[in-house]
Amino acid sequence: MKGLIGRKIGMTQYFEEDGNFVPVTVIEAGPCSIVQKKTVESDGYTAVQLGFEDKKIRIKEVVKNGKKVKKQISPTLPEHGHFKKAGIEPKKYIKEFRTDDIEGLETAGTIDVSVFEVGDLVDIVGISKGRGYSGVMRRHNFGGNNASHGAKTHREPGSMGASAYPARVIKGKKLPGQYGNKRCTVKNVTVKKVDKENNLLVVCGAVPGPKNGIVYIKATGVSV
Repeated sequence: MKGLIGRKIGMTQYFEEDGNFVPVTVIEAGPCSIVQKKTVESDGYTAVQLGFEDKKIRIKEVVKNGKKVKKQISPTLPEHGHFKKAGIEPKKYIKEFRTDDIEGLETAGTIDVSVFEVGDLVDIVGISKGRGYSGVMRRHNFGGNNASHGAKTHREPGSMGASAYPARVIKGKKLPGQYGNKRCTVKNVTVKKVDKENNLLVVCGAVPGPKNGIVYIKATGVSV
């Protein structure tokens, strides 16, 4: 099963054997714990649920029998039972990867970056950078109106009506609104380097999201 949860480290450049360099993104990919294994018999489909990064357990002091003792505050109760059943520590991020290749995978096992090889094509899913509420010039690259002396509408979208019929703004019109902060997928990204010792995956090109953003890496064709 070729799928991992990772964290985007940042971008750099990678020099190939012929001397050319290409822009690449470095991702801390895994290791991920197998939280649950789903089969056709039990769930109606085959998939693997992975967990990434241990969840911090909060500790608070309480008074018991006149003495102060430290008490561990468990994560959300349903989550706590789910991880306890799998026999692993609670994880901060969970993602399910649908795949038919689940042989040899067992609950509480681990999947690391070694599942990928140089030259593999992968799809990477992430949340794009949120840029807040933006106008049409920034959000859709509009040219704007005249910016000469006295102009007051040089950053507005301009006329957008549809005459007397249908007398409304057509659905899908490019207008001001939320810019970014959406799920994005880049497909057929080439793996340039696999660093098994440091759990790093180097892929060609850009990846959605800011630095330290969570991304989901899967072999092309696997659904998440």
